[in-house]
Amino acid sequence: MKKEARVLTLHPEGKKGVNIDKEKYRIVRDAILGVLKEEGTVTFNELMKRVHTRLRGRFRGSIGWYMTTVKLDMEARKQIVCDRGSSPQTVRLGRVR
Repeated sequence: MKKEARVLTLHPEGKKGVNIDKEKYRIVRDAILGVLKEEGTVTFNELMKRVHTRLRGRFRGSIGWYMTTVKLDMEARKQIVCDRGSSPQTVRLGRVR
């Protein structure tokens, strides 16, 4: 039995990350990047809605949980910027590799 590739996520506040399936990480990351490239700056709720729309019916697992986990990892890696001081919180692209 082949062991699935995993990603240990980071957290922007230094909290412990989680180990998730690498392919699911990639799918959710691509959806987040796609939304932000198209829309620029969006609220967290708008990002959640748009990612959910992109992945509904073709993703196994909780889209909301994976989106939040991957978003936090991308924020910790400076790939996206989350303005926690704004209400509602906004999200935009940072440096993407």
